[in-house]
Amino acid sequence: MSAAAIDNESREIMAQPTVQPRSTIIKVVAASMAGTTVEWYDFFLYGVAAALVFPKVFFPGSDPAVGVLLALGTFAIGFIARPIGGLVFGHYGDILGRKKLLVISLLMMGTATFLIGLLPGYATIGVAAPIILIVLRLIQGFGLGGEWGGAVLIVSEYGDPARRGFWASWPQAGVPLGQLLANGLLALLALVQTEDAFLSWGWRIPFLLSAVLVLIGLFIRLSIEESPVFRAAQANAQANVEPGGKQAMPILEVFRKYPREVFTAMGARFAENVSYYIFTVVAVTY
Repeated sequence: MSAAAIDNESREIMAQPTVQPRSTIIKVVAASMAGTTVEWYDFFLYGVAAALVFPKVFFPGSDPAVGVLLALGTFAIGFIARPIGGLVFGHYGDILGRKKLLVISLLMMGTATFLIGLLPGYATIGVAAPIILIVLRLIQGFGLGGEWGGAVLIVSEYGDPARRGFWASWPQAGVPLGQLLANGLLALLALVQTEDAFLSWGWRIPFLLSAVLVLIGLFIRLSIEESPVFRAAQANAQANVEPGGKQAMPILEVFRKYPREVFTAMGARFAENVSYYIFTVVAVTY
């Protein structure tokens, strides 16, 4: 069967009125929001710490302004890893399932954040400290790149055809929730501790607490199943692979059929993201 015919059948599967019980959809939305909240908590926690703490902990030998720039540079590295994570997790999510990849991304993000909380500073292990910090930040960005798209997608696949966009919008609420948690915890600790105590060990507490949040997120996320839409599409794709043939790689199919839509969406996010992170991370340094 031609790729065009398979694509048309996939669209028909998405359009079928396979309405799930409202309780099931709400459960999936809650599971997705729990995961995205934890992952964005980890991501934004790093951003605020990079503005306030990391220049003194991991780059103490630099001029203060240079230290801030170096710390924010490690924050920026996460954005390099995010699209790569999105491509890898998106590809294997289409093959292995959304749920499995969402669990992996949550564990990856949480483990990296927890290890940052344990990472000795420059005064203890020297240049190895910022190098390890960069590696952990790359893991964070890679995991988040796979998380957001997968969380939105599994909710959209569970949602009824008439309100698929409405249900798919809910995981995005995890972004501000995660940021409020991260900023709130750091602000509270900075308020009740002396500056020396906060820079010595207080800032590590929110990073270590990520382990608790990850366990909660995993418990909720493991309670859901793959969507009927995904299972039907997967069965359809396997049934239409010719003997000895291979399925087309989903990422190649997307870029081949919808290059304009992909690059338009990517470009539209640049202005919004640059402004957002200037106000929520860079401005904190002032």
